[in-house]
Amino acid sequence: MDDLRPSASEVRRWRRRLADEREEAQVYRHLATRRSGEEREILLGLAEAEERHAAHWERLLGPDAAKRRSGGARLRLLALLARHFGSVFVLALAQRAETRSPYRFDTDATPAMAADERIHEEVVRGLAARGRARVSGTFRAAVFGANDGLVSNLALVLGVVGGGAPTATVLLTGLAGLLAGALSMGAGEYVSVRSQRELLAASAPHTDDAHSVLPQLDLDANELALVYRARGIPADEARLRAAEALRDPGLAEPDETGVDRRHEVVGSATGAAASSFAFFASGAAIPVLPFLVGLTGTAALVVGLVLVGLALMLTGATVGVLSGGPPLRRALRQLAIGLGAAGVTYGLGLLFGTTLG
Repeated sequence: MDDLRPSASEVRRWRRRLADEREEAQVYRHLATRRSGEEREILLGLAEAEERHAAHWERLLGPDAAKRRSGGARLRLLALLARHFGSVFVLALAQRAETRSPYRFDTDATPAMAADERIHEEVVRGLAARGRARVSGTFRAAVFGANDGLVSNLALVLGVVGGGAPTATVLLTGLAGLLAGALSMGAGEYVSVRSQRELLAASAPHTDDAHSVLPQLDLDANELALVYRARGIPADEARLRAAEALRDPGLAEPDETGVDRRHEVVGSATGAAASSFAFFASGAAIPVLPFLVGLTGTAALVVGLVLVGLALMLTGATVGVLSGGPPLRRALRQLAIGLGAAGVTYGLGLLFGTTLG
């Protein structure tokens, strides 16, 4: 009988699996409270699946399941974020958590549980993609604005410092660069997004008049098929859909939802402009901060470089999390690009400063 009892290490592992499943279920339930309709139902379905997995470990543990323990640190943090925010950022973190499922290598987990986790990864990926689409316009403007502010103003400040300018000139140059760049970014984003939305609106199908003439169409020629073919539907399928639409005009309407989604991905022109302006200004302020608080010379440069480096890594890691990529790699890439560009400008400042001097 003793041989059938689980070892202490097995019990510890099962309790850890149980705690993690309970935490994951809580993550999805917290997220569901901030959603409605289909997304809410999907999240509740994921929570129920995680609770079924938890029940498996409870059966294996028997009386030991009553000794509750906390899940892993990452899952506890994820549950905390889901309880208070429920944003696309949390969904992106949940997607990464699903990719780390150990069940495919755990002989005590059933094949169905391992398969469930693979499916959960794709489900959460789909939900995260919806969220990314909703914020992509504003988020793109924010990320580009912050990075442009950090890199361009750091490069500007370093170039002026390298040229031997006094502190007052460096400070004035940095503040001028901040304001000019933020206004330029905001105006550029507004024009860009507004133009994109106008182009999409021009290509949007006008269905009201088209639907009103369906009963008068020639059934033999059936030019409605050309409408579907113009939207990219293959000829055979276009003819079938046109024939169905003539039998029931209500069937001709559902194809217009894609247009709204395209507008959603582009985002609001005003929102993109405001986001770009604010984040550029925030990023551009960081290289100037040491000079604003009274630092000068090498001390100001070192502090500015450290602050900008940390900010570049933060924006890179954020993009990595939201895009499903490795945050550290994206953070280091962002740091290398930003400091590389600033280093070139500093070198040019030194060169021209020496030449002009």
